[in-house]
Amino acid sequence: MSDLATLLLAARQDPSKRIATLPDALKPKTIAEALVVQHEVAKSFAIGGWKVGAPGGTKMCGALPAAGIEASGAVQPAATRPLRIVESEVAFRLGSSLPPRGTPYSRAEVIAALATMHPVIEVCESRYVEPNDFDLLCQLADTQSHGGLVYGPGKADWQGVDLSQEHCKQLVNGELNAERTGYPFGDILDLVSWLANEGSVWAGGLQAGQFVTCGSWSGANRVPAGAEVRAVFASLGEAVIRYAV
Repeated sequence: MSDLATLLLAARQDPSKRIATLPDALKPKTIAEALVVQHEVAKSFAIGGWKVGAPGGTKMCGALPAAGIEASGAVQPAATRPLRIVESEVAFRLGSSLPPRGTPYSRAEVIAALATMHPVIEVCESRYVEPNDFDLLCQLADTQSHGGLVYGPGKADWQGVDLSQEHCKQLVNGELNAERTGYPFGDILDLVSWLANEGSVWAGGLQAGQFVTCGSWSGANRVPAGAEVRAVFASLGEAVIRYAV
């Protein structure tokens, strides 16, 4: 295991070992190097889902620990969640698996595998003391600060939802924190198709029951200890998390 992967894994297991600085020699220099580190760390947990996006126009993804995926209404201790960064997102849940194969999956095949669409809150925590002190590649090595996923009810007839017109509100303690109309990142199915055909292949592809969350509608916003956060989507319902003091 690489030195950076060892440090990141230690910080996952013991938050007191979060990383304040890194020598340049340990910082990934390319996306490929960052993904090698991410994949090494991912061997330590069961994969329950994926995050996918295209920062700067380049498609990237990360595997999400199954242990961090919880139903709406989850309560997390604020004392062990120092960043408390929340992002309102839309996610799919796989109804059937898309294992690696020689021929790429078509868009229709990917759609057929997506059982439900959900409102979710991505809970962001980092293995770095302050993630903004580290560049995109360092953050990619750390699964882009993923800390957990809280999911709301699933919508089986999701193809009837027009994401270009969907309205999202993020509420913190009942007050509007952020809102947006329209999915921010273009063609959501293009991202999921790329994940099925390329991004997840190293881990055996996408598996039935896994979630795929597809980028923030709200931005990455920090909330105080004791906060209740609601991600409310007009057609999908809501996901809720509370940080207990």
